Amino acid sequence: MLNKWLFKQVDNSALIAFRIIFGLLITLEAVGAIFTGWIRRVLIEPDFTFNFIGFEFLQPLPGNGMLYYYGLMGLFGVFVMLGFKYRFSIFCYTIMWASVYLMQKSSYNNHYYLLMLLCGIMFFLPVHRYLSLDAWKKPDFQKIAMPQWVWLLIVLQLWIVYTYASVAKLYPDWLDGTLPAMLMAGKADYWLVGEILQQPWVRYVITYFGLIFDLLIIPALLWKRTRMPAFILAIFFHLFNSFIFHIGIFPYLSLAFTLFFFPSETINKYILRKRKPYYDKAEIIIPSYKKPLITVLALWFAIQIGLPLRHWFFKDNVLWTEEAHRLSWRMMLRSRSGKTTFKVVEKGTTDTIHLNKARYLSKKQMRSVNSKPDMMWQFAQHIKKDYAEKGKEVQVFVKSKISINGRPYENFIDPKVDLAAEKWHHFKHHDWILPSKLD
Repeated sequence: MLNKWLFKQVDNSALIAFRIIFGLLITLEAVGAIFTGWIRRVLIEPDFTFNFIGFEFLQPLPGNGMLYYYGLMGLFGVFVMLGFKYRFSIFCYTIMWASVYLMQKSSYNNHYYLLMLLCGIMFFLPVHRYLSLDAWKKPDFQKIAMPQWVWLLIVLQLWIVYTYASVAKLYPDWLDGTLPAMLMAGKADYWLVGEILQQPWVRYVITYFGLIFDLLIIPALLWKRTRMPAFILAIFFHLFNSFIFHIGIFPYLSLAFTLFFFPSETINKYILRKRKPYYDKAEIIIPSYKKPLITVLALWFAIQIGLPLRHWFFKDNVLWTEEAHRLSWRMMLRSRSGKTTFKVVEKGTTDTIHLNKARYLSKKQMRSVNSKPDMMWQFAQHIKKDYAEKGKEVQVFVKSKISINGRPYENFIDPKVDLAAEKWHHFKHHDWILPSKLD
């Protein structure tokens, strides 16, 4: 039974079509970052970036280097779309994208993490075995089928993402419409729809449609009777997100994934226009690397299922502490605002400096440093290093109040703790984060 599930050969039309669309979208993502000014705002103008802790060796290239960096990424995206030197091209794009992802957190987005995972997955899949320059140059390289584990890997990965996104919404501030109302309040001036989005009924539609959509979209696409209605709803859902939240290629990438839920014969006929022979033999071909493959797949899904659950092993509420928030598909789940001051005291003296954060930080970085504990800690380390270069050894104390989802501001950081002297722990709670008063 396992051999049939994993190693039965199925038509690969959806995979081939997806590679072409995927290559186009990652090209647009790279080029769009150049022309929208995102690179300049996030990677060029700031004096320094907030890396994922432990990846401080990844730094933006000097001058306009990151513009050329993204231009090269766009070129690799084109090569992926064309299937030209595919393995090398997707490997380079993956490394370059992952490096930028780990290089800065000011623009953290779950979708950026998803794209990093997808690029890594796409490196290992036989997506360039047809309708590619690689296959055109070597006809013997062409394949019109793929093992079924490829389809299962993609579908299960999507199922995990959507399911966790839905389950994470099962908390009071989402279920009573508080957070959706706050999200829509910032869209009041949107052309034509701004006033509509402020209506009370809209927040409840968004609340429960979003939750139910995330929970059921994959099963609904898998079942033939509900596939077409689910597909239509997916178009509406993702285009709404694209128009309202401006989240780049990701709504369109999500729609591209629906290729894997329709019959391969349909994809071959209407998307590929029969440029590829259709495969229907259903042979079972067991590869020599069966055991290593099953081991790797099992380990991959154990990590993907376990990683978003890790916040349950941390003290206090993740909405308050932010510990284990990232890499967990906790999408648009909270609104955080903060008021934070940094006090610098030179060791051996009573001299105190109330730091002007604007001297160091961009406006975007300031918002994150004001409310997120890991970035407060990183900023304290940066201040310590800055003063050390001037020959001064300092302590850095933080006084912080934050508000979660519009609640009253509460004290967040223990002001008696020298944050510059603290170590960062990836897998346990930091006691300098004060206890929450969340319900």
